[in-house]
Amino acid sequence: MSGSQNGWADLFSAENRGSAITLSAGVALYATNSYIVITILPSVVQDIGGLAWYAWNTTLYVVCSILGSALSARLMRTAGPRGSYLMATGIFIAGAAICTAAPNMPVLLLGRALQGLGGGFLFALSYAMINLLFKESLWPRAMALISAMWGIATLIGPAVGGIFAELHAWRWAFGLLLPVTSLFGLWVWRILPKAQREKQADEPLPLMQLALLTGSVLVVSAGSLSSEGLINLLGFVIAVVMILILRHREFTADVRLLPRNALRRSSPLYGLYLVMSLLIIGLGCELFVPYMLQHLHGHAPLAAGYITAAAAAGWTLSEVASSGWTGRRADNAIVCGPVILAAGLLLLLFTVPVAFGLPWLNISGVVLGLTLAGFGIGLGWPHLLTRVLQQAPEDDREKAGASITVVQSFASALGAALAGTVANFAGVSQGDAGAANAAFWMFLLFAIPAFLAVWIAWRSVKARQASGNAPEHLSRDLSQG
Repeated sequence: MSGSQNGWADLFSAENRGSAITLSAGVALYATNSYIVITILPSVVQDIGGLAWYAWNTTLYVVCSILGSALSARLMRTAGPRGSYLMATGIFIAGAAICTAAPNMPVLLLGRALQGLGGGFLFALSYAMINLLFKESLWPRAMALISAMWGIATLIGPAVGGIFAELHAWRWAFGLLLPVTSLFGLWVWRILPKAQREKQADEPLPLMQLALLTGSVLVVSAGSLSSEGLINLLGFVIAVVMILILRHREFTADVRLLPRNALRRSSPLYGLYLVMSLLIIGLGCELFVPYMLQHLHGHAPLAAGYITAAAAAGWTLSEVASSGWTGRRADNAIVCGPVILAAGLLLLLFTVPVAFGLPWLNISGVVLGLTLAGFGIGLGWPHLLTRVLQQAPEDDREKAGASITVVQSFASALGAALAGTVANFAGVSQGDAGAANAAFWMFLLFAIPAFLAVWIAWRSVKARQASGNAPEHLSRDLSQG
């Protein structure tokens, strides 16, 4: 098999080009919107208030993304590739329209919830369709291409958000999404097939698991609104109990949210999901970086947005660079990634709070810390995701594709909720001193998931090597790419 048949050229061949562009463009919309909102949020709360609800803009967005991710397989079976993408696009447009006209924070959060639902559909459908549209040897390339859209988002999102924030016209940042998303809908209508090649039977939704998953995040978020430590702790404990009930439910229920036996400790999927979750949770503190940069370092919204986007740039750079790695190089990427993430967070610990660093070193340290954090996640990311598809039972491949975004979205929402908890408890709203205190504790505590991910990734890789589960045919094909 020639290298061109498994490399980037094959992914963009005449046969695959339209599908590759469609899947990646859907994720680009989701990612760009995320960075637009992160950049304009300080201006939004200055205009319509709601600083205590700051993290809820991301939490609700991602919680609804979880619902979209979980419902994506059913939507695909019901409406087909074209219909499912068009429905997701319509929901996303409706959410953007509500955000554009929002007079207060509750209405804005409603729009963010709809954006999250539509974006979750787009995000999950892109991953779920990879194994339907591309051969297995192209999966890591397709994964890397889709995730690389976060790099595109780092160029577009902060620019759109920052420019409109500095013009005191943050609503137009949402408004701009309306025509852009409409054009994407026209492209989908032209490119994607109306029906699936192989029709699969419907199965009931795992409603109990979805309720427990989303409820656990909302409980943590609700607790974050209080400055009382006991209430914060109670929210966290309730969330842990709900997750344990969910895990038990996955073993006993006829309808599952994740692939079969995925949450058993003996399953290779269990370690993969844990590493993915801990990596994303570790970067949850990124949400407050623009706010810290504007209030502690005096940066304008545009500059703060681009500095924060260094994390996504690092993620994209490492993911594209490592996507063709196989064997021990892929194993090393999975293990070393969390180490680099932890190093980045510790560097941010001494640079974001101004009191803990020399002023002339702060900005360069912040950029380097964010870049390292993103680089650490992206280094092993395509291999974690590819192994989820490889390790899933053959009849659970579609569920495995959707589970990638369910797990990623859940971890992102939980990370944002925990960031809001730490920020509010540490006094982020109490002037510069409170913001600096919140930054210190946030980066210190969020390094813990990164260090846990190092240990779990190492154990997962060792178990894989010991069992000889590596798909050698795929390794040979990719090494020739």
